[in-house]
Amino acid sequence: MKKTYELIAPCHFGLEAVLKREILDLGYEISQVEDGRVTFLGDAEAIALANVFLRSAERILLKAGSVHAETFDELFERTKALPWEEFLPADARFWVTKATSVKSKLFSPSDIQSIVKKAIVERLKKVYHINWFREDGEQYPIRVFFMKDDAVLALDTTGESLHKRGYRRLTAKAPISETLAAALIMLTPWKQGRILVDPFCGSGTFPIEAAMMAANIAPGMNRSFLAQSWGNLTDKRHWSDAVEEAHDLVDLSAETDIQGYDIDAEVVRAARENARLAGVDHLIHFQQRPVSELNHPKKYGFIITNPPYGERIEERENLPALYREIGEAFSRLDCWSEYVITSYDQAEKYIGKKADKNRKIYNGMIKAYFYQFPGPKPPKKETGN
Repeated sequence: MKKTYELIAPCHFGLEAVLKREILDLGYEISQVEDGRVTFLGDAEAIALANVFLRSAERILLKAGSVHAETFDELFERTKALPWEEFLPADARFWVTKATSVKSKLFSPSDIQSIVKKAIVERLKKVYHINWFREDGEQYPIRVFFMKDDAVLALDTTGESLHKRGYRRLTAKAPISETLAAALIMLTPWKQGRILVDPFCGSGTFPIEAAMMAANIAPGMNRSFLAQSWGNLTDKRHWSDAVEEAHDLVDLSAETDIQGYDIDAEVVRAARENARLAGVDHLIHFQQRPVSELNHPKKYGFIITNPPYGERIEERENLPALYREIGEAFSRLDCWSEYVITSYDQAEKYIGKKADKNRKIYNGMIKAYFYQFPGPKPPKKETGN
């Protein structure tokens, strides 16, 4: 009988619903949705499929257990009581790579990390009947999340964050992460057959992620993951099957109208190279062009973009003029839908219209808003008899 685990997928705050939908589409049961993460039930195969296929998750964590602790003694004893031998072989290289604490009596990350490590060592000493661990085997990093004195302890199956798709070798200033870009696209009604333009494309992340969706390219099919080498928990076959399935689903013949513009020629060259590395350069048209020259002859397209925020003081004075240009460009695009992520709090004022919706999103440590200006739906095509 297959063992069922609790798997935790962290994501950007405010985009939990997007990730929940992705997990349900993979066929797994959601057990909990919290700020910044979604927990679901799955077997060893699910670990591989989630890492390979989820676009909006930051990583996939395997829950080892949860404890209530208000003192370090309680944390030590209750962590030691968890069945760590079910997850960690005797030669495992394990450490607490990250500890976070919110509204809890235990708030020092370094102390939490140290106590949890010691507790696991004491547990494994008794189970494996050894007093010293060589720790020369595979890596098993552990993460601890404290919320109101309740801690979740989990193993990181992913390694490098899932936003590391492998294609973005060249980056522009203030790039948006791949996982955030994918989630924001999925938050809109854009589909493969619709026009998509990013007039501030930077490294090309929005157009590339959209093209990968159009061609059904799984985001993790061309990279490796820590848990691939965890022979005690997953089988190499699970990973090879997941990647094989991903390759079978790719459709590079997809017809698209995806465009990326930037005022900087070097940035456009970098975006083209990133698209080539992602295998979607033939699906995107990149061009050096300022937002003031943004236009398109067709209706019912989409703008999805991450314009400058003015994080530097000397840049802020230019923002009103820039956002006026954005608003003027929008006004020329009849029946288009526009989606803008920015931390600039005067964006709507200078764009010249109020968003139908705006959603608070954290882009890294920067609080931003995803302004949504949906246009009308295109008329349904008439079908002949």
